[in-house]
Amino acid sequence: MRLRYFRLSPFARRAVFAGLLIAVMGLAAALGWSLAPTFVYAVVLLAFAALALSYPRAAATALVVAGWGLPGWVFYSMFGTQSPAAFLLILLAILVAGAAHLIRWVAPWVTTLMALVPAALVAFALSWTSPTASVWGAYLVAAAVLVYRLVLARKVKAEQASPGGDGEGQVQQRIRIGGHQTSPADAGAPPPITVEQALGELEAMIGLEPVKEQVRAIAASIEAARLRKEAGYTNEPPMRHFVFVGPPGTGKTSVARTLAKIFYAFGLLETPFVVEAQRADLVGEYLGATAIKTNELIDRAIGGVLFVDEAYSLINSGDGQPDRFGSEAVQTLLKRAEDDRDRLIIILAGYEKEMNGFLSSNPGLSSRFSTRVRFPSYTPAELLEITEALQARRGDTLSAEARPVFRRLYEDVQRRGLLDELGNARFARSLTETAAQARDVRVVGAGGAPRAEDLVTVTPADVTRAFNELTARFRGYQATPTLEDALADLDRMAGLDPVKQQVHAIAAQLKVARMRQEQGLPVQSQMRHFVFVGPPGTGKTTVARIVGRIFSALGLLARPDVVEASRADLVGQHLGATAIKTNELVDRALGGVLFIDEAYGLVNTGYSGGDAFGAEAVQTLLKRAEDDRDRVVIILAGYRREMDAFLSTNPGLASRFDQRVIFPSYAPAELAEIAGLLASRSGDHFDTAAARDLADVFDWVCREGLIDGLGNGRFARSLYEKAALRRDVRLAAQGSATPSELTTITSDDVRSAVDELS
Repeated sequence: MRLRYFRLSPFARRAVFAGLLIAVMGLAAALGWSLAPTFVYAVVLLAFAALALSYPRAAATALVVAGWGLPGWVFYSMFGTQSPAAFLLILLAILVAGAAHLIRWVAPWVTTLMALVPAALVAFALSWTSPTASVWGAYLVAAAVLVYRLVLARKVKAEQASPGGDGEGQVQQRIRIGGHQTSPADAGAPPPITVEQALGELEAMIGLEPVKEQVRAIAASIEAARLRKEAGYTNEPPMRHFVFVGPPGTGKTSVARTLAKIFYAFGLLETPFVVEAQRADLVGEYLGATAIKTNELIDRAIGGVLFVDEAYSLINSGDGQPDRFGSEAVQTLLKRAEDDRDRLIIILAGYEKEMNGFLSSNPGLSSRFSTRVRFPSYTPAELLEITEALQARRGDTLSAEARPVFRRLYEDVQRRGLLDELGNARFARSLTETAAQARDVRVVGAGGAPRAEDLVTVTPADVTRAFNELTARFRGYQATPTLEDALADLDRMAGLDPVKQQVHAIAAQLKVARMRQEQGLPVQSQMRHFVFVGPPGTGKTTVARIVGRIFSALGLLARPDVVEASRADLVGQHLGATAIKTNELVDRALGGVLFIDEAYGLVNTGYSGGDAFGAEAVQTLLKRAEDDRDRVVIILAGYRREMDAFLSTNPGLASRFDQRVIFPSYAPAELAEIAGLLASRSGDHFDTAAARDLADVFDWVCREGLIDGLGNGRFARSLYEKAALRRDVRLAAQGSATPSELTTITSDDVRSAVDELS
């Protein structure tokens, strides 16, 4: 029961007791009981239950003191209600209980009981002589028992501290006040800390709910181990080493300090201090010096917690050679983690991916650091709460308009996938401080005598200026594209009417799905991966970029970027390398669109034994398409017949890439429109005869079925560029030209370009 109780947050515990009180009062009202006495009794019982669950030995002592009420009633009957002797004998129980709780290493309720029982017997025996003798006798006997228990406690403590002891401590303390080894970084005696105070610090942190739940479970297991020890069961000390994984700025160091206080409050550590370190604090300048340096660092942390941030940097294989200095530090760390496990907690912290590689580099790391705590990134709402807390600490205030600006900007960096890179709570602190600095510049620059509220109020303009300053270093951090702009660019493309209709339908479906989600309605799984089929030069890459902008505008992708790839970008030179290469490519595309042109090239049927490299790339791609479906859009493109054959080679392809967009060949009029648009963008135009010649050429190549081989839109671009080049050659030979001649492409220019291309 106590194990479950400690797993609850303090708020949940209070809610349970409040619910019980309400239920009792409701039952009393239903049964016609007197409400006032019922309320008093219920409060007393619930208070005792809370005391028993939090401090069981104090609750046991309280029962012993309550039991003293029976002999106290007898004393009042014997000596009279006005006699000071009866009052002093009643007071004895309270004095003995207080003294018993000052005697550590022995159970206080047992001490109280052992002192009060003989005291009562002596008081009764001497009551027939005089009340004064009865009081003196009871007090002397109780004092003698307390002295005996004090001597016994010192003996128990000496046995536990001796080399022959079990090194564990017979009775774990709820509060520690000394007996520590001072760290050079933290001089002075550690303050008294209770478990509830330490857990209260954890609960006061913003966010981190999974972390809080795990730490509460750790505290509950320590309490359970203490109870088993008191019950006489053999127990291993509940000490352990930890791995903290998560992005930067998520409170790993703060939680490490709280964890140190929890173990200290339970009496498992001598100090609540944390020694923080990095690679430079462990690794020496030459072999042999590293072990000395690491041992000296651990000696400083003995009795408390050693927190090693970015622990994966201890294995630095960037130059392709083994890191002998880092390996020496790891081996020393592992040995001391085992030798001093009863006096030291070591926490290794860092990014999850890098920490996984680090832990797998040495089997001893995984076995000794088996408790992993994962720290999630903060949500925009939590970052806003952190910002408001920082503002309050600085004595600043947010204007009514600034709060939604903070929230919108936090949502923007989260959607772009930059929150972890910016540093989560560290970014919130930097943004708060930079916004305050921008406010100061604004207020001072305005001149005159500013009002008092102007000196502490941050406005939306201050926040925006600070945000732009902090994010300026991120390449590609541009304004969020809008859905209307993306669809307008699509509509301006020549031809492709079926494609436009389908993309408009996709955008509408995604938009409605987001609206349903915002209103708490069920949403079907949204399409994320596509197959673009059609001949070359029909705008597949251009439409892929527009799709990226649509998903980004709807908040479904962090950015509108498109990473273009082909078989060579996915397939490695040997088995095993392909999966690595494909994963690296997908990692580059995360947050945007991965566009794989001629995707059927991944399965090369020309190999007699099958294309093992291409199959490995396809399997890796399928897995990432499913695992990262909310972080990347993958588009496979190619000719229709070849893509049909490619999709049929693996059932997973057809199921995950079930949204097909068919790109038709361009018609003659659409090709002429493309050529005209290209000329217009360059400040050129075709004269009437040239336009007629273009139409004739496009009509002929389409009628003869040559347009797909010529590349559709690419042929129109090539024809324009060649015609413009012939015009430039002609005018250069002419020597001089009017502005009209410099921007006009004639029929001769078009004919010369056709002859050159044919």
